[in-house]
Amino acid sequence: MTRVRMAMFVVAACLGLGAPAVAEVKLPAVFSDHMVLQRDKPIPVWGWDAPGTEVTVILGEAKATAKADDKGLWKASLPAQKANSTGQKLAVKGTSEKAFSDVLVGEVWLCSGQSNMEWTVAASDNPQQEIAKGDHPLIRHIKIPHRPSAKAETDVQTKGWEVASPKTVAQFTAVGYYFAVNLRKDKDLAGVPVGLIGSNWGGTRIEPWTTPEGFQAVPALKNIADKLSDFPSKDAKGNINHQTPLALYNGMIAPLVPYGIRGALWYQGESNNGEGMLYADKMKALIHGWRKLWSDEALPFYFVQIAPFTYRNTNLPFLWEAQLAASKIPGVGMAATMDISNIKDIHPKNKQEVGRRLALIALARTYGREGLVISGPFYKSMKAEGGKARISFDGVAGGLASRDGKELSHFTVAGPDKKFVPAKAVIEGNEVVVSADAVSEIAAVRFGWAETAEPNLANKEGLPAYPFRTDDWK
Repeated sequence: MTRVRMAMFVVAACLGLGAPAVAEVKLPAVFSDHMVLQRDKPIPVWGWDAPGTEVTVILGEAKATAKADDKGLWKASLPAQKANSTGQKLAVKGTSEKAFSDVLVGEVWLCSGQSNMEWTVAASDNPQQEIAKGDHPLIRHIKIPHRPSAKAETDVQTKGWEVASPKTVAQFTAVGYYFAVNLRKDKDLAGVPVGLIGSNWGGTRIEPWTTPEGFQAVPALKNIADKLSDFPSKDAKGNINHQTPLALYNGMIAPLVPYGIRGALWYQGESNNGEGMLYADKMKALIHGWRKLWSDEALPFYFVQIAPFTYRNTNLPFLWEAQLAASKIPGVGMAATMDISNIKDIHPKNKQEVGRRLALIALARTYGREGLVISGPFYKSMKAEGGKARISFDGVAGGLASRDGKELSHFTVAGPDKKFVPAKAVIEGNEVVVSADAVSEIAAVRFGWAETAEPNLANKEGLPAYPFRTDDWK
């Protein structure tokens, strides 16, 4: 061997060029220092190593083993643990060793959707004050990077879990963060860590977040389910189109499974405005698919009503109608936003109240707290009385009220001619009586049925009434 070739060989050896890769144990990036693991459920831990390698996982006193299959994948399951706010070490031993520090056990929530979920604490109301008081060491957040994919990925690149502090909280999902803050105001959850997985992307439709099995489970979406092999498609430059079905499930949800979570928070719909009740079918597909992913048919799924905004069309009320229909799926809840919107800004800044309302739903539905009022009035029934109509509601709680003390707004009525006119509305007990001089026989009532409607009907607990129509006219 010449001296030159010998020198090249030595350099290559030193750099590892051309040498066989050294086997080592690896875990997906959702595992990192400062992570929160889901309490009261078996804890899945998985990764890769040389085929046939026995891998041991240790957390505190708990231990589990697994064997890497012929492709190198191993999956272990630690026994369920109670909440633990004291940082522990998660150790993984295979052909090499890996350890994660400051690991907590508590409640983990997936925070997904489009820009209103991705919206940060720094961009929301009172950012300086909120960031300054952001010292919440038991609240942790991990941001999943934007990544469409043509196949279901097994890992992502991320900075890992971050501890809430004035140095970090500015970039947390605001809705998720305020949800966590309000959960921990509950006396039984005050000492329970909360982990937030921020997998969201501004401007995205619902279809890219949905799984194949989700589409296949909803007959109304057969046109998508029959073409799943065509998705996700590429654009003219050869890049993956992140708005096509499956694209973000593949790249931003699949890599998280089966990391233990308690449930999901969802804020999306602006990009699907115009679809009406079809959006309810797409919500069914999304929810069904995610529940199958995590093998939990009752996985809590709580979402946010799209706020009033000047879209300059008449479609938004029909999306609200679809969201209301989706909220009736078992284990699903919706936080209304009719009173905390900004019709000139598609990103209302009051994410504090959005997070609080989601937390109310979770406290009642997931954590079993009794006596909480978690929604405003919802339409129940109408009784026509000639020139008047009497509207009954669910969600009345302590009684109906005008949240600003003024006459009730945004009620309209129509006679058999189907021409709607503004109506006078008066609270009588737990009902609202509507009338209009121009309509002698009321055939239908609508409330808040306009994209910029910010009506003032609420219950005495301050939660707004949800828009409705009593008709099904086209």
